[in-house]
Amino acid sequence: MGTPPRSTVRYAATTLLAALTVTGTLTGCSPSAPPPAAGSHSPAPSPSPPAQICTSLVSYWAKETLLGTKWSGLDWEQKGLSNDQYAIHEDAVAAGRAEERTAGRDKALELIDRFVAERCAEQDGATGSSEARQPPT
Repeated sequence: MGTPPRSTVRYAATTLLAALTVTGTLTGCSPSAPPPAAGSHSPAPSPSPPAQICTSLVSYWAKETLLGTKWSGLDWEQKGLSNDQYAIHEDAVAAGRAEERTAGRDKALELIDRFVAERCAEQDGATGSSEARQPPT
């Protein structure tokens, strides 16, 4: 095994440059998407409210934890949760486990959705700091 001959490297580099130029990647002449039709300006999507984002994120991870899935063991940072969201997560999982024992898994998953939505709404997204997170006591 050695280095390829210069002619092979030069040929490969020339071929790559030619391909990029033809597609417009280097020249910038080719737009990546067609321009919008005249008069078809649609508003940019607005960001989701913090409570909706909190509900989606925390509910997802609480259900994953209850189900014991492959990724449920990630820590709060790996799940992308704030301190406040993690507290909601832990409370939701505890409530879900209690509900599962008495009413079954489906009811537990429904409870998690309701519980998390209520708490995230009460705390306006629960986006408190994620610095120096300490495990719950």
